[in-house]
Amino acid sequence: MKRRDFLIHSAAAATLIPGPRAAAATPREREWNWYAGDAQATRYSPVEQITPSNVKSLKVAWVHKTGDASQRPATSSECTPIVVDGVMYISTPRLKMQALNAATGELLWSFDPAQGRTTRRSPGNSRGVCYWEEGEDKRIFSCYQDTLIALNAKTGQLIESFANKGVLDLKEEFDHDMRNLSFKHTSPVVVYKDVVITGGGGGEGPYPEAPGHIRGWDAKTGKRRWIFHTVPRPGEFGNDTWENDSWLSAGGTNNWAGMSVDPKRGLVFAGIGSPAFDFYGGNRKGANLFGNCVLALDALTGERKWHYQIVHHDVWDMDMPAQPALITMRHGGKTIDAVVQPTKQGWMWFFHRDTGQPIWPVEERPIPQSDLEGERLHPTQPFPSKPPAVSRQGWRDEWITDISPEATAYVKDILQGIKRGPIYTPNAKNGYLVHPGFRGGPLWGGCSFDPKRNRVFVSSDDTSNIVAFADAKPGMPYRYQLTKRNDLRDNKGYPGIKPPWGYMTAIDCGKGEFAWRVVNGEFPELTAKGIPKTGASSHGGSICTAGGLVFMSGTFDRVFRAYESDTGKIAWEHRLESAGFATPCSYEANGKQYLVVAACGGKEGSPASDEFIAFSL
Repeated sequence: MKRRDFLIHSAAAATLIPGPRAAAATPREREWNWYAGDAQATRYSPVEQITPSNVKSLKVAWVHKTGDASQRPATSSECTPIVVDGVMYISTPRLKMQALNAATGELLWSFDPAQGRTTRRSPGNSRGVCYWEEGEDKRIFSCYQDTLIALNAKTGQLIESFANKGVLDLKEEFDHDMRNLSFKHTSPVVVYKDVVITGGGGGEGPYPEAPGHIRGWDAKTGKRRWIFHTVPRPGEFGNDTWENDSWLSAGGTNNWAGMSVDPKRGLVFAGIGSPAFDFYGGNRKGANLFGNCVLALDALTGERKWHYQIVHHDVWDMDMPAQPALITMRHGGKTIDAVVQPTKQGWMWFFHRDTGQPIWPVEERPIPQSDLEGERLHPTQPFPSKPPAVSRQGWRDEWITDISPEATAYVKDILQGIKRGPIYTPNAKNGYLVHPGFRGGPLWGGCSFDPKRNRVFVSSDDTSNIVAFADAKPGMPYRYQLTKRNDLRDNKGYPGIKPPWGYMTAIDCGKGEFAWRVVNGEFPELTAKGIPKTGASSHGGSICTAGGLVFMSGTFDRVFRAYESDTGKIAWEHRLESAGFATPCSYEANGKQYLVVAACGGKEGSPASDEFIAFSL
C-alpha cells in the first residue's frame, strides 16, 4: 500500500475519547485561536490574571502525554497549541493531531495520519494546526509532510468531501515538474474566509529543488483557487530578475516559516526564503525576486499588492525566518498599521501595511564583489536605519570567545584562512563566515507585540557558521558542492563568539530604539566557574500578555522564563525536564489563565519527551 493510501484509508485512525468535554464558553479573543495567537501573528494574550506580582505562584496545572515520543529516531515538537471554544488542538512529536479539554488536558480525540505505516523514520516537524469554521462546519487543517489534511474539529474524522477523502497532495497543481523533488510544509496554514492558504516548498540545494509557490485552496472542496509564483514566470513581475532563463530551474524561494492575515484588508503576508542553492548563485544571476522578500497578497485571488526585497541575490542563507507580524503601533503622534518582519541578520524591519514603504529610512549600500568563479553578487544591499540590530553583525576577531584560553586558541585555529568581515562578506571557495548564522538572529519564533506598551519583544541568537566549497564531481547537476556548513564552536561545543549568545530585546515602536535588552539564558556549569551569564541559543519565540509579562521557553538551558514587560527583569523561572523548543501559548478557560508549552526536547542534548505542560496560578 502506498504512503498516501495509508492517509486516505486512515479515517479509523481518529479515536474519539469518551468522557469530559470542552471547557465552558470563554470569549474567543481571550483564547488562542491561531498558531501565533491571532491572525495578525502578534503573539499577545489580553488575559491579565498572571502578573509580575503573582507569577512566582505559577504551578503545573496539568500534563498531557501524547504517547508518541521516540529516542531513536529522536522526536521533538515545535508546536504551539491553539485554543478555540475551550478545546485545545495540537500536533504531536510524530505528527498526530489531537484535541484536548483546554482546562484539564483531557484527551477528546486523536488522529494518526501514519496509522498502518511500518517505518520508524521521523515524520518531520509541525509547528501546529489551523482552525476554520463556517456555521456548523468546523475543521482543523494540519500539514503532514507534503499533504494537507482536513479533519472534523469535533470528532477528528477526515472530511471526505475535501480533496481526496480529506487529504490534499501539495505536490500536485504546483505549476512545476515535481518529479524527484522533495516538498514539505512545517508551519501551520492560514485561512481567510473560505480560502485556505499554503506555503512550504523544497530544499535549499545544491541539488535541483522545488520552488515555494504560494497557493489558495477552497476550504470546503480542496480545489485550487489561485497560485502565486514565488519564482515569477515570463510576463509576470520580477521574471527579469532571473537572468538567462534561470527561473526555469530555480528552487527555494519558499515560505517555510508561516504567514499572517489582515482580515480587514483581506491580505495575506508572507516572508520568503532564499533561492536554492543557498550559498552559490552563479546559475541564477540577478536580484532573484521574490526570494528574501516580504510579500503582501490578496488572500482571495493571490494578486501581489506589494513586496519588499530585504536581501538581493542571497548567498548567505538569510531567509525571512518568521511570520510577518501585523501590529498597530504609535509613532510620530500617529497610529500606524504596520508589518514587522524579523530577519536572521538581526534587523527588525517595520513597513507601512498598505504600501510596503519602510517606516524608517533605508540606505542601499555597496558590498564587495565575490571572487568565487562564476558568481556575481548584487552590487548593493539595503540597510535599515532603525531599530538597531538585535544581534552582532559580520565578524571582528576581537569577538573570538574568551571563556577559556583553550577555547580562544581552538577558535583562532578554525578561523585560519576563513574569509570574514562585515555583514554580507562575499562567498569564498575556501570558506567564509556568516554571522549571525543560519539560525539568526531571530528565527521562526518571530516576535510578540504589546499594544498597551507599544513594544515589540524578540529573542535572538549570536552564533556563527562557516561555509566552504569544492568543485562538484563530474556529471553532477551543479557546479560546487559543500565541504563545510559548520557551526563555529569551541573545544567544548560552546559558540565560538564571545558571549552573550542569546538576548531578549524590547523595542519601543515610537522611537525605533531598545526599551530594554537582557541576556536570555545561561549555562550553570559556566556560571559556576565564575564566567558571567552567557545567554543561550534558542528555538521558539516569545509571547506577551496584558498582565505585563513576556514568556519564553526555548533556550537550550531548558528553563521556561517570564520577563517583566516594563523592565526586562526575570520574574519567574521553571526548569523543564525536557526542553520546550516551541513558542508557548496563553489563554483563559473556566475563568482561569493558563500557560502551555510543548516540552518535548529531542535535540540540543535534551531527551525526547511527549509532554504538553500547562501552568496556572
